[in-house]
Amino acid sequence: MDIHRCVSCGANLVGTNYVVFPCPVCGEMIYRCKRCRKLANPYKCENCGFVGP
Repeated sequence: MDIHRCVSCGANLVGTNYVVFPCPVCGEMIYRCKRCRKLANPYKCENCGFVGP
């Protein structure tokens, strides 16, 4: 079982309490917890450095 971390806060992501989407620049999958998404915390793609809201 793969365990992913939120790219914004570093929380372990388990169950369905997170979202996954491709980076708009490079397509790398980005994992975010629902809390950070709701608060619009910034995230940074670890592959290309893209920063999003």
